[in-house]
Amino acid sequence: EILGENEERLDKPGMKISVDTELHFKGTKMPYVSRGGLKLEKALKVFKVDAKNKTMLDIGSSTGGFTDVALQKGAKLSYALDVGTNQLAWKLRQDDRVVVMENTNFRYSKLEDFTKGQPDLATIDVSFISLQLILPTLHEIIQNNGDVIALIKPQFEAGKEKVGKHGIVRDPKVHLEVLNKIISFAAEENYDVVELDFSPITGGEGNIEFLVHLVSKESVGNISPSVNPELIVKQAHATLDIKKKA
Repeated sequence: EILGENEERLDKPGMKISVDTELHFKGTKMPYVSRGGLKLEKALKVFKVDAKNKTMLDIGSSTGGFTDVALQKGAKLSYALDVGTNQLAWKLRQDDRVVVMENTNFRYSKLEDFTKGQPDLATIDVSFISLQLILPTLHEIIQNNGDVIALIKPQFEAGKEKVGKHGIVRDPKVHLEVLNKIISFAAEENYDVVELDFSPITGGEGNIEFLVHLVSKESVGNISPSVNPELIVKQAHATLDIKKKA
């Protein structure tokens, strides 16, 4: 919130105030360059993944929220890769620990593209594309036993007929279907599926999204008995639906 000299809220567009007005800001300062960082912050904590001294590959880096979190947690390098351009925050663009890989379609990336060391930690936060098109390519790049934290976005994984108005998926059954599909696919693509949770914040349009922890393996992966998609879907709706109504 923006407050005036008398602690009054200044929240109306076009409100005229004196150029001499002393403004006060109320609220918690965002610790990362974007709110997206909150997703990875939760994942690292819940999944007990240590970013310290890791060489990270940030697929779908955008503004750089995930890269920012990883660097603050001690990562030694981040490849900030995105199909777009001019999105990465200036703070990160200037950082010697960040390799900017803009205008890059990850589906066509190869290990030799990553010239400052093979990644041993990868994060995925992509839109308008399924993880089924990302995970096979990543497996050829990341180190064996490398950690992967991926955001599962039902709006880009479910069939068009299951996505509602404004691109929002509300049906818990569709969420469960998507999670089971991606988990099974990841195991088939030689990843252990270690843990599952929900994103602490919704996507831009209000979509509930999910976090999965994978570990790259040399053969068909295992799905941990602790991975419970049905429970996570219930918890996500109970938590995030309440937040929307608050």
